[in-house]
Amino acid sequence: MQTLEEQLYEVEQRLKHEKSRRMFERYQTVKLHLIGKNNADIAVSIGRKESTVDTYLRLYRNKGLDGLQMKFSPGPPEQLSKEQQEKLKKTIMDCVPHDVGFTAKFNWTLQIIREYIHREFSKTYSIRGVSKLMHRMELSYTKPTYTLAAADEEKQKLFVETTFPRLKKLENGEIDHLLFEDESMIRDYQALQKTWFAKGKQRIIKTTGKHRGVKLLATLDYAEGKIVWREDEQYNAEAFLAFLEQVLKAYPSGKVVMILDNARIHHAKLLEDFLNEQKDRLELVFLPPYSPKLNLVEGLWKWLKADVINNVFYHTTAEIRKNVEAFMDRIMKEPLKIIDRLCIRM
Repeated sequence: MQTLEEQLYEVEQRLKHEKSRRMFERYQTVKLHLIGKNNADIAVSIGRKESTVDTYLRLYRNKGLDGLQMKFSPGPPEQLSKEQQEKLKKTIMDCVPHDVGFTAKFNWTLQIIREYIHREFSKTYSIRGVSKLMHRMELSYTKPTYTLAAADEEKQKLFVETTFPRLKKLENGEIDHLLFEDESMIRDYQALQKTWFAKGKQRIIKTTGKHRGVKLLATLDYAEGKIVWREDEQYNAEAFLAFLEQVLKAYPSGKVVMILDNARIHHAKLLEDFLNEQKDRLELVFLPPYSPKLNLVEGLWKWLKADVINNVFYHTTAEIRKNVEAFMDRIMKEPLKIIDRLCIRM
């Protein structure tokens, strides 16, 4: 029979490597139970009913951590075979409708996909059926984004398929804390985004036309959802060095690996002595050039701007600082939510 320490170690290893939000929640329930939390407190922590906590713990007592695995109903048989679904998904991902015979059509819609399925596979779907099929195939109706033309796709692929998985495996013993790091400038009027307002009218956002703002640095802990952040006057080597010192104070023990981009301040000569002194405690791993989408902290900046910056004009930088701090304080109370929103995708 496992000791309490052995049970805790096992569940912590599962937590470090789990990508499913729902399974993470179940493992977290067991961990909180093992460290002495009662079921009522656990229910509040994970945002579930106490009866749900009871169910998770009963499964754990009966069959261990493997007993927490979710079981799914197979549902009705698919009209399209797995091979046909793969062909359909590849076509949607790699081509526009014009490429496959839909003249002057450059965006996939449910109706066009429905017609393509009927033409290629002789299967008839309703529009609702096509929508469900897209979700089962892990496709979603999203706005495209730009990518940097200078990005090296092979290096990006190497990071996603080899470098990052290797770092995650090292968490079993060689790495204690795996962090992503990034910087962002938060301006007094960052951007406009859609919002609810009177029909036929637009909300008016006043601005002076000046560009005031605050400069932020942050790390995101991939396994724990912990955030360390700092505001500074400048983006320079001195500011980055001070932030590295702050991060190590936030993690007083264990090996820290920090994944970050290739900004000039991250390679500054000023850092050399510090990094040599801290080589047993801190290692920097650089992303492929021009790969912001691989840095999980980009999601934090997007979240911040959506909640407190977009559609708002700030008269002073003090106002920005106040709301940025309030935002960080709020989300840092919910590390599971941070993991779910920012970390699961990697």
